[in-house]
Amino acid sequence: MYFQVAEQFERAILDGTIGPGERIDNEISLAADLGLSRPTMRQAIQVLVDKGMLVRKRGVGTQVVHGKIRRSVELTSLFDDLSVAGQKPRTDVLSVGTVPADDDISRELQVSKGADVWSLERLRYVDRQPLAHMHNYLPLDVVDLAAVDLEQTGLYAHLRDCGVVMRVARQRIGARGATVAEAQLLDERKGAPLLTMSRTAYDNAGRAVEYGRHAYRPDLYAFELTLVDR
Repeated sequence: MYFQVAEQFERAILDGTIGPGERIDNEISLAADLGLSRPTMRQAIQVLVDKGMLVRKRGVGTQVVHGKIRRSVELTSLFDDLSVAGQKPRTDVLSVGTVPADDDISRELQVSKGADVWSLERLRYVDRQPLAHMHNYLPLDVVDLAAVDLEQTGLYAHLRDCGVVMRVARQRIGARGATVAEAQLLDERKGAPLLTMSRTAYDNAGRAVEYGRHAYRPDLYAFELTLVDR
């Protein structure tokens, strides 16, 4: 019974019926309204707390954190998608500079192995929770990453401002266990399952302008695809 109740609340959070930051009634009131025992209601709430969808705050009560971010697989950035969805993304730039391209980066960006490329590492938050650990690599002649505050603007937005027109991308979605470093950054345990995405974006001249390797918390994030029968 508690699991069914938790599912009903989860659906309400995901479809926006209960919004981020909204408080829910205490266990006694909810149990009385739904005709359930207090232990059953307490277990249902705990399920959602464990999923990161609700948080208990002393003196405040139980609040909705946010629903899972569902991202359409389109040529947009996470910053853009979160902003359009009415979320308030926050970004910590962990590092930005130049690095020599390894085999993987040189292949994706179509540059010589060992050639210097921009390297950008960021941690993206939503509603104060770490959501994604992101690495991006760009050829040096595309844009000067040292000249922009990427904690205040998205990478793709800055590329557009610089006149870079991205037309197509090759993307791969997968999953793997969190490394020690990722677990610390994303507030997970070592080996916890993470969603992964790698993407190489090309401009309207067919030049590779950005290569990204990202990891996401699956309890907060999902990719959404529309399939059509041909």
